[in-house]
Formats: sequence, structure tokens, C-alpha cells
Amino acid sequence: MTRAVLVFLGLAILIIALVVLGRTFLVGRGSSGSLSPAVLDQARRQGAAPDLIYMVEVKGYEIAEQSVGVINDEGFGAFYSAKDGRRVQLRIDRGTMTDALCPGLPVTDMEPLTALVRCERDEVGWYREGGGHHEYIAVRDGHLIKLAGSLGDVDRATLKAAVAGARHVATTAPAAPSPSHTPVTRGDLPTTGDGAPIQNTGPGG
Repeated sequence: MTRAVLVFLGLAILIIALVVLGRTFLVGRGSSGSLSPAVLDQARRQGAAPDLIYMVEVKGYEIAEQSVGVINDEGFGAFYSAKDGRRVQLRIDRGTMTDALCPGLPVTDMEPLTALVRCERDEVGWYREGGGHHEYIAVRDGHLIKLAGSLGDVDRATLKAAVAGARHVATTAPAAPSPSHTPVTRGDLPTTGDGAPIQNTGPGG
């Protein structure tokens, strides 16, 4: 076997090993702003409304696919995590936000729930902070888009940029098969009388 062939085989083995290791490292994690069809289907089956499924790009974070699912009755939720364990939470539901409502609603996961909530409105939506946590909220077509985290896990600029770029994920749910309405033909029912099944008997009754 020539030296060139050996070098080629070595490179091929190295590439295969890198691909396998890469897939192993990414198990349970998606890219920052994408979800596999299987995970989207899982969210729909749990009850998440297709029009409430949004994705965001969170700089330095990747979506944890195992966290994707329904919130409340039909909302959509997911966590994005950084390699060092920091995380933020995406929540989409129906609703609205106003300057008057903002200070009276608790910030996601804030402690205590009675903590003072500070609100600032800008071109993206509402920035809210209280009880060691903060979040950005935007309203689109009656959808409340919220990205939240602790003050130590994410900065305001990252939250704002992610919410500003939130996009709806188009999903196509497979249609459920319609039940068959074809009448079943039974050979043991008479055409006249009370319709009782015919039970043929042998000798002796």
C-alpha cells in the first residue's frame, strides 16, 4: 500500500470521527434558531397552537430541544442555554401588554412575586426588570412574545436583539385520517322482521 493511500485513509478516518463526535456533542441541542420537524411535531401534539410557535436567535445560546413544549392551554415554550449553564426562557402565548399593565405583572421567575417591577418601553416592546430577573416582551398580532432570564444569565441587549428578530415557524400538521363511514354488511341479519341475527341450529335444536 502506497504512502499516498495511507494518508488518504487516515484523513477519511479522521473526518468520520469528527462527524460522529460532533453529532454526539449536539444530541439534545439545536442551532440557535431552528428546530427539527420531529420536535415541532411533538410540540403540536402536546397542544401548542401552530400560530404560536416562534423561534429566536439568542447570541451565545442554543435551543435545548428537550425543553420544547406547550405552556398554559396552547402556548409555546422553550429554553436556550449557553455552554457554561446560563439559560433564557422563550414563552409565546395569546395576550397583550400596555404601559398601564406592565408594572402590575410579575417578571418571569422573579422572587419575591411582590418585588417592584420596572418597565421601559422602546421600539421593540417592553423591557421589564424585577426580583433579580428581567425580560423583553413584544406583541405581534395578539401574540405575546417573551424572552426572560436572570440578571446574571443574560444581558438586556441580548434579550432585546433576540425578541426583535423573533419569527413565526411555519408548520404543516398532517391531517388526521377520516373515519370510514362505509356500512358493514352482515350475512346473519334477515331482511324482514325485527332484525335479530339468524342463528342456525343443528339437530336437536
